[in-house]
Amino acid sequence: MGRRRWSHAARSAARLAPAIALAVFVPVAGVLLAEEATAVKGAGRPASGPPIARHSVPTAVGNRLAEATDAAAEGYRILRREPLLPPDFDADVFRELWTVWPEPHRSRAARAEPLQRRRLIFEYYGLMEPPDETGRRPETPADVAPALGYVDDGHGGWVMNCLACHGGQVDGRVIPGLPNSNLALQTLVEDVRRIKVRQLKGFAHLDLASLKLPLAQTAGTTNAVVFGIVLGSLRDRDMNVDLSRRPPPLMHHPVDPPPLWNVRKKRMLYCDAFAPKNPRVLMQFMLIPRNDAAVVRRWEPKFAKILAWIESLRPPPYPGPIDRKLASAGRRVFERHCAECHGTYGPDGHYPQRVVPIDEVGTDPLRLRALNREHRRWLAESWMSGYGRDPVVLDPVGYVAPPLDGIWATAPYFHNGSVPTLWHVLHPRQRPKVWKRHPTRYDHRRMGLAIEEFDSVPASVRTPAQRRRYYDTTRPGHSAAGHDFAEPLSESERRALLEYLKTL
Repeated sequence: MGRRRWSHAARSAARLAPAIALAVFVPVAGVLLAEEATAVKGAGRPASGPPIARHSVPTAVGNRLAEATDAAAEGYRILRREPLLPPDFDADVFRELWTVWPEPHRSRAARAEPLQRRRLIFEYYGLMEPPDETGRRPETPADVAPALGYVDDGHGGWVMNCLACHGGQVDGRVIPGLPNSNLALQTLVEDVRRIKVRQLKGFAHLDLASLKLPLAQTAGTTNAVVFGIVLGSLRDRDMNVDLSRRPPPLMHHPVDPPPLWNVRKKRMLYCDAFAPKNPRVLMQFMLIPRNDAAVVRRWEPKFAKILAWIESLRPPPYPGPIDRKLASAGRRVFERHCAECHGTYGPDGHYPQRVVPIDEVGTDPLRLRALNREHRRWLAESWMSGYGRDPVVLDPVGYVAPPLDGIWATAPYFHNGSVPTLWHVLHPRQRPKVWKRHPTRYDHRRMGLAIEEFDSVPASVRTPAQRRRYYDTTRPGHSAAGHDFAEPLSESERRALLEYLKTL
């Protein structure tokens, strides 16, 4: 099946990403909950259904259900209303972002009315309009109301949280819990910094961090794992800040945010399934030194509610027509060729959480090797895992095959976001070398992002911000190779399998 070996590539990547000792402290755009190859069933919202009849459910069970529902609602409210970090920028900075854009974007924004200009800014940086009014403050002007993934601090400040990365759009619909494959985080922070210099305003944590570390190498991905490593390295096992500690060697690599609705099926988190699923692990990006050990411990109940919200989510159903006869044939193909790793679906479905060895799956190995035994041991021995109470895998051998609920919506695919459509997942030899996505369009034929394909990044691309719009699979950590298990399938079997994946 053409398995790949990557030791030379990993060594090259390590040379390209040397160790960096940080003097700044960085939270990332969102809580990285389970980065993984990709995922793929109904929307990123609490499951709905008929009310439970009180006489049909024992009182204790009914009370637990009510408590879980209340906790989930409170978890979402926390994400939308409570600032847990310092603000990244304010409304005045947001209003001027367009003034540092290249042409023709700047002239177009100059002619726009305030609300239209807001839409242009959101599209340029991959920001999402909130799908509801949960986080809106009535006194905030409409043109500067925070995007999904930002909280209004009550003084005009925008405070980032997990929904910046884990709140995205598919086919024009914004869904909390869906990966944000549009987010241009590095470009946003660079432009924010330029406006702050002009306005004589101080830099925030991300402004400083991006001078030392790439926040993202490609739009739609983040350098989240490295941030987590750095922040954890500045704490002792009891969560006390210890600035004498230095970050270990770092290997930068892209992470494609996963869909949050699949967390409910997991026992362990992240694409290598090494970390326990508990509220404390979700807190790693809150570990800036301003939040001391007492603050971190005091916030654990908040993150228990956030985890309850995450586990209440269900995926959005495919919005288009489905050929049920073809999908039925595809289910048989899936059960023969895919279910052993990805599980089965329906009322009696089972998810095995199988970790596939790296030499077998053959996908890019840099993420697996970027976390060494030292990083994992710190998690295993610290308060984050209950001082060893919750299991931590110190030597994972590969990547976990994720649940595929809602997979139609979660493009791009693989843990590094290197494959733009499910059709390309099933056609390994035809994966594009370089590609650029359309901001909002969905490819219903190939099931994934609508893209342009290139043999290389065009020569007309001059700036780093422009280059980040192109996914270049020749870069370290960005490979689209591997997971070639569909090679033996006929074209008719692949068509049937694609149709079945719409039903999950």
